[in-house]
Amino acid sequence: MEVFWYIYIFVTGLVLGSFYNVAGLRLPKGESLVHPRSHCPACGYTLGAWELIPVVSFVLQRGRCRKCGTSISPVYPFFELLSGLLFVLSYHTIGFSWELLAALLFVSMLLIITVSDLSEKIIPDKVLLFFVVPLALLRLTAAPLDPWWDAFLGGAAGFVLLLLVAVVSKGGVGGGDIKLYGVVGLLLGLSGMFLSLFLAAAAGLVIGLIGMKTKGWGRKTEVPFGPFIALGAVTVYFAGETLIELYASWIQALVMFVFL
Repeated sequence: MEVFWYIYIFVTGLVLGSFYNVAGLRLPKGESLVHPRSHCPACGYTLGAWELIPVVSFVLQRGRCRKCGTSISPVYPFFELLSGLLFVLSYHTIGFSWELLAALLFVSMLLIITVSDLSEKIIPDKVLLFFVVPLALLRLTAAPLDPWWDAFLGGAAGFVLLLLVAVVSKGGVGGGDIKLYGVVGLLLGLSGMFLSLFLAAAAGLVIGLIGMKTKGWGRKTEVPFGPFIALGAVTVYFAGETLIELYASWIQALVMFVFL
């Protein structure tokens, strides 16, 4: 029976991941999620049902449009597969509980805003508003942090901290990033929010340095921060306690090495 649930949740994640691709690409442009139907961006060919099977259709069609032969971006199957894996990770880590619902909503939001920020450099307010309401209700009722107010302290601190960064950097952080960190803090609490911000900044710095070295990026190169926020938030949500324990043990070993 356990195998059934893993497969069911994985397939559900794949299917929803396909929808999250559509949402992330269309919502920043103000387009409908329903019309027009999914189609090839090159020739406009409307895709049939068998061409919309997550990951499988991409593999069977060898990454090309059946009508015109144009290459299909591997980003589509990547996010479909990532969605399925994150859904399974959520179930494996949490099991059936109200916190699982919070995890799936959180993961879903981060996937959509990652696609959106990568494609259009926009984190739509409507996406954040759609998810923040049920997440806040869960943190207030069925899936609170301990203490319960830590979620709302983390959310407020995340919003204010990113706002201060935006003011000091004179626009180095976008409004969408500021609002997103309010939601991230709501899910992770105060300490988790700070740790995720550190990881997001570290990942952004590494990618920025690589871009400067290999692609000639400069100080004015606009790099979306949303994907790094998502990476840091997911890492802390699923492995934050382990990271803190590793850091504490590393500090303890360092102190013992220096003073003993």
